[in-house]
Amino acid sequence: MSNVTKYCAPPRLSWRFIHVWRRNAMVWRKLAIPSMLGNLADPMLYMLGFGYGLGRMMPDVFGTSYIAFLAAGMVCSSTMMSASFEAMYSGFSRMHVQRTWDAIMNAPVTLDDVLIGEAVWTASKSLLSGIAVLVVATALGLAQSWLALWALPVMFVTGIAFGSLGLVMTALSPSYDFFMYYFTLFITPMMLLCGVFFPVDQLPQALQHAAAFLPLTHAVALVRPLMNDTVPSGLATHVSVLLLYAMAGFYGALALTRRRLLT
Repeated sequence: MSNVTKYCAPPRLSWRFIHVWRRNAMVWRKLAIPSMLGNLADPMLYMLGFGYGLGRMMPDVFGTSYIAFLAAGMVCSSTMMSASFEAMYSGFSRMHVQRTWDAIMNAPVTLDDVLIGEAVWTASKSLLSGIAVLVVATALGLAQSWLALWALPVMFVTGIAFGSLGLVMTALSPSYDFFMYYFTLFITPMMLLCGVFFPVDQLPQALQHAAAFLPLTHAVALVRPLMNDTVPSGLATHVSVLLLYAMAGFYGALALTRRRLLT
């Protein structure tokens, strides 16, 4: 079997990934409170600062107050940021610095199990971050419908998508500094283009087309109606795009990590 064929083989799925997920969860549990406070601080500052500050000078957006409009974007961006940081900074530490992945693979656990466990763990951690923002938004009266609970699976799929993309960067990265390119060239533009702070249709036509291909756009398009007691339009399209990013990102991350660690 050629190296290319070996690296690009389909993932071998097994339930052993749960042990990787459980190991990461046990480590995180020791620092759960400061971790959650850190993940909650940025979106809360944005939501309260822009929502109550800038929002008082702005008219309603799509029939809702600006802070309610912004809250849904903050739920999605918090999920994205948490998944990205966990997959890259924490994932790189476990892979390269601490050599945790090498130690795990001394047990009857394959690299495929490790990557699946990492992807599911990033989604789980990002789900907690999204839930924290959603709870605060609900306490402020910005999400008053039971439909908002359907945002939970959307957040999990969003976490898988961004966690998988982050693992691609982890497989390519020579050091922590490399991740700044990803945040500057990919994450930050999505924060500005994908409907977090203002409607996508306010952008020039070319940027609207570009935003339509970005995963955060589709996450926001699902969560915002759900938080406003409305069933999202284009539901199948938005979910399909997020799943496509999740699957393609994970497959790319697995192939690149195999090439890096198994040569």
